[in-house]
Amino acid sequence: MTFDYNTTRKKLILAEYGRNVQNMVKYIVDLPTKDERNRYAQVVIDLMGFLNPHLRDVADFKHKLWDHLHIISDFKIDVDSPYPKPSEDAIRFKPAPLSYPQQRIKYKHYGKTVELMISRAKAIEDPQRKQLMIQSIANFMKMAYVTWNKDSVADETIIKDLREMSNGALQLEDNVNLQRIEVRQTNPASRQRNSNQNNKNRQNSNSNNRNNPGSSNRQRSNNSGGKRY
Repeated sequence: MTFDYNTTRKKLILAEYGRNVQNMVKYIVDLPTKDERNRYAQVVIDLMGFLNPHLRDVADFKHKLWDHLHIISDFKIDVDSPYPKPSEDAIRFKPAPLSYPQQRIKYKHYGKTVELMISRAKAIEDPQRKQLMIQSIANFMKMAYVTWNKDSVADETIIKDLREMSNGALQLEDNVNLQRIEVRQTNPASRQRNSNQNNKNRQNSNSNNRNNPGSSNRQRSNNSGGKRY
C-alpha cells in the first residue's frame, strides 16, 4: 500500500485555499469547452469566497478572487473573467535587494550620527552658534562613550577625539566643562543579598502576626481610625 504524503505532492500555490481547490482548478483547466470551464469556475469562485470570508471586507473582493483563480491555475485557465487577467510578471515581481551601508566608522562607540553632526557643525558660520553646536556634540560624545564603555571618561579625552574626528576644525573654548554623566554599576551579588533580606523580613513579619494575633487586630483597628464594623 502506497501512502500519499504532502511532501510528495505538488506545492500549494495559494495555501489559504487548500489542496482541494487547487485540484478543482486543475480539473477546470483540462475541461474541453469554455462553457464548462466558465460554469465550474463560477462554482469555485463562490467556494473560494466561502472559505475566506475575511476577503469580503476587502474592496472589490470579487476581483481578488478571480485574480487568485488565475494564479492557482498557473495562468493556464481559459475562462471569461469579468475582470482583466492579471499579468504574470506583475505577480512574480521580485524587488531589488536592499543595499546595506558599507561606510567605515572610525570611532564605533560614537556612531555615524556624531560624524554627521560634525560635518554639519563645520558649515556653521556664526561663531556663537557654532560653539554651542560643538559643546552639544561633545556632551553627546561623552554620553555615548559612557554608555558603551561602562566607565567614566575625562573631558580631555572627549576634546581630543572631537579634534581628531573634525581634523582640527572643531575645538571647545577654554574653561568649558562637559555635563557630568554617572555610570551606575549594579552588583549581582548585592542585588541577590537585598532580595534575600527582603524575603527574610517578610517571613519574620508573617511569623510575628501568627504568634500575636491580637497585635495584628489592634494594628488593623488603628489603621481604620478605631472604627469597628
